[in-house]
Amino acid sequence: MRLGVCYYPEHWPESMWEDDARRMKALGIEQVRIAEFAWSRIEPTPGEYDWAWLDRAVDVLGAAGLQVVMCTPTATPPKWLIDRHPDILPIGADGRPRAFGSRRHYDFSSPSYFAASQKICTAIAARYGQHPAVAYWQTDNEFGCHHTVVSYSPAAVGRFREWLKARYQTVDALNEAWGTVFWSMEYRSFDEIDAPVATVTEAHPSHRLDYRRFASDEVARYNRMQVEIIRAHSPGRPVAHNFMQLFTEFDHYKVAADLDVAAWDSYPLGALEEQWFAPEIKARWLRTGHPDFASFNHDVYRGMSKLPFWVMEQQPGPVNWALWNPAPLPGMVRLWSWEAFAHGAGCVSYFRWRQAPFAQEQMHAGLNTPDNRLDAGGREASQVADDIRAVLAANADADASIRSKVALVYDYEAKWLFEIHPQGADFHYPRFAFEYYSALRTLGLDVDVVPVDAPLDGYRLIVVPPLPVVPADFAARLAASGAQVVLGPRTGSKTADVQIPANLPPGALASVLPLRVWRVESMRPNVTEAVWLADGSSAGEATASAAGVARHWRDFIESGTDVVLDVQAHFADGHPAYVRSGAFHYFASLFDDAFTVQLFERIAAQTGLDTMPASETVRVSRRGALTYTFNYGDTPHTLAGVADDAFVIGSRSIAPQGVAVYRSKV
Repeated sequence: MRLGVCYYPEHWPESMWEDDARRMKALGIEQVRIAEFAWSRIEPTPGEYDWAWLDRAVDVLGAAGLQVVMCTPTATPPKWLIDRHPDILPIGADGRPRAFGSRRHYDFSSPSYFAASQKICTAIAARYGQHPAVAYWQTDNEFGCHHTVVSYSPAAVGRFREWLKARYQTVDALNEAWGTVFWSMEYRSFDEIDAPVATVTEAHPSHRLDYRRFASDEVARYNRMQVEIIRAHSPGRPVAHNFMQLFTEFDHYKVAADLDVAAWDSYPLGALEEQWFAPEIKARWLRTGHPDFASFNHDVYRGMSKLPFWVMEQQPGPVNWALWNPAPLPGMVRLWSWEAFAHGAGCVSYFRWRQAPFAQEQMHAGLNTPDNRLDAGGREASQVADDIRAVLAANADADASIRSKVALVYDYEAKWLFEIHPQGADFHYPRFAFEYYSALRTLGLDVDVVPVDAPLDGYRLIVVPPLPVVPADFAARLAASGAQVVLGPRTGSKTADVQIPANLPPGALASVLPLRVWRVESMRPNVTEAVWLADGSSAGEATASAAGVARHWRDFIESGTDVVLDVQAHFADGHPAYVRSGAFHYFASLFDDAFTVQLFERIAAQTGLDTMPASETVRVSRRGALTYTFNYGDTPHTLAGVADDAFVIGSRSIAPQGVAVYRSKV
């Protein structure tokens, strides 16, 4: 557990650097990220490098006892490079290049930019790969930010055709897989295939999904190039990338496979404003963030990181980029920091050391105000550093592992497919995955977020949000796990080529879940369906009581051949809303939050998992021998049954926005 900060020496007079470094160290900072946007200062003119200022900055930080996270500066190609190679600029869906003047103005498929990136990455890795102060590396910055994963440039289309050749081998195989006989879209060669954009009406869904897959693979290819260069010049030093919160435009699992550290940038208040949450939810958590949003991202990135994941950028105060930008309540910067550690983080790094008084982010707070005085976030970071020393002094983090018994399967392609084929305008995969996760966390359960191909042994409960495409071996692996399995609606509803399975949904899962989805419907946002929970063993015998409501979607299901499903809940018209077959549970809709929590609580009890009473404001996490409790609420929360001498941080009474950490009972 350690703290870091993002620093931009090129933004400040050199006369300030030594004092900045001294104050960072005194505050409890151990690592400093630099240079991710510094290309124009490193290479002010083509082929002429100015390393002197960066050499001095690294030396100053190292002399203060700080470890440097050196970044490749490829997120911001300089103007001279764009003028030399305008093909670097990505092409939007409107056919126009996205111009120079901000950041991330490059196309992952541009051969000019790939070569230029190789050159600058090699130069910086060779320069600092063996520097004693440089302990870590970061590739680029926030891949895909500002909708920059997908480009429709000639270079991208050309590489897409090659990608299709590798995937399908022959154009006849592609025509068969896509079903291009529909609307007379059959192709005679791969060279006839363009990008699926600017069509009269919706483009072919299989074409669109493959273009998204291709674009995602281009991100992975680009990142892999940088990682290989860094490893060649700086062996043994971990390589990270800073992903974004709830960002789903490329397959993060594939990119993370080439990294040592999956890091992410945590801005809970900006995210609350930007995401799908209803106005009343945004108002409720205005200055704290939703209690499960940051932790969901922690668990996503923990699951794909080889070393402990990092928070590379932690919000320290108001940000500048949301529609409205409130200030966090006192205590929240400390709470967010400890919540990251509770979920397994190795480092929490604050953005940024000092608020910039110029340019696009001048309204974004830092640990210090623009006049160089410690801000509220800086004071809370100092408190976190003191807390860490207390934990280390107590030797309380000796076993820092997280042993979750619950897995949630999270899939990037599912989001793309539902975006391409929503059937209902508000069928939003990340939202539904988050709602399942939030229900589990509300019950005090620790959750591993895993890909669909992850090992599933050792879990007692496996939760699968709507997952349209399932691997051929998924049913067998779920059954072999011995866990109770919850499957959301639309699971198994498509093949990998975006066709309806021959046996209808749930497709390949019918071997373990013998049902048939014969019709579906989507529901408008102002329409819900009442759901009754059956108390008996089957719908025919059950008494029933109103339990919850269904939203967004309905699967119409019936039993498979020679099988009678155990109906656990039903709609007013008698159709099943939730059925069970052995250890497999199938939800035919998305339910309201309270009913979802109730169902997960019932299912968890069948696994022997201990849950806590559902709480809107209190969250609990366990890491090694420690239990962490966080109070997002407006009133104090009192812990029961914990001895006074068990506390490492805090006490039984946890103030609003407070944290308590105690040794767990053995």
